[in-house]
Amino acid sequence: MPEALAWVDRGVELNDKAPYESMAGYQLAKLKRVLLKKLGRGEEAIEAAWAQYRKHPSLFSYEELMKFVPKPDRDFWHEKAMEAVRDGDLSSAIELLLGTKEPERLVERLREASDDALEDLSHYTTEPAAKKLEKSHPDVAARLWRAQGMRILNGKKSKYYDAALADFKNARRCFEKAGLTTEWERTVAKVSAQHHRKTAFMPGFEEIVRGSGPSTQPSFIERAKARWGGRQAKDGWTLPGADPDDPFSDPIS
Repeated sequence: MPEALAWVDRGVELNDKAPYESMAGYQLAKLKRVLLKKLGRGEEAIEAAWAQYRKHPSLFSYEELMKFVPKPDRDFWHEKAMEAVRDGDLSSAIELLLGTKEPERLVERLREASDDALEDLSHYTTEPAAKKLEKSHPDVAARLWRAQGMRILNGKKSKYYDAALADFKNARRCFEKAGLTTEWERTVAKVSAQHHRKTAFMPGFEEIVRGSGPSTQPSFIERAKARWGGRQAKDGWTLPGADPDDPFSDPIS
């Protein structure tokens, strides 16, 4: 086994010299941690997993770290990992904080994020967070729902306008629940000013402003899964140029 570790170290060293990361390099680093633990060098395995987590804080790298941490030490390492995620990638942080059941830290991170930053996130990232926070933190949930609607409008994805309408209706409900009617009014003014020419969208939006509008529209994720999931399952292919984890990247307009 020491010989195997030596060969793995050589592979890791070569990969570190490459201009970009590779899946092979990741697998070698993972194998190294396993070998270190089997050789009784558990502390080194933890430090290696921690270095990987610090480099890319995510739910996946968090779970990898915890595989090597003894049960009595998990609370310590959990807190250490939560502190390290404060300045990491927002999308990964949301997934991590949801997965580790840290709603207060999640809310803190989202409140610090700008509207533009939220609008840049995938619906696969924001929708689960919005649903999770609706009851406990409706003000944050409202911003997430609004960001999803704005993302569809700004992307000019007319086939998802019904999902955007559902997002804005959820945003209105959450803003009102949080006592932030002026923020909803600001949203209405912005949408009306920037997207008044979208005739396929505005009548439905105006219904929501008046307090009506469809209440059972499918979410963006439900629409996207219905659109592409069935075709992939039937034909066994992924649309060229599309990100399978984010159907909003659909290149066909």
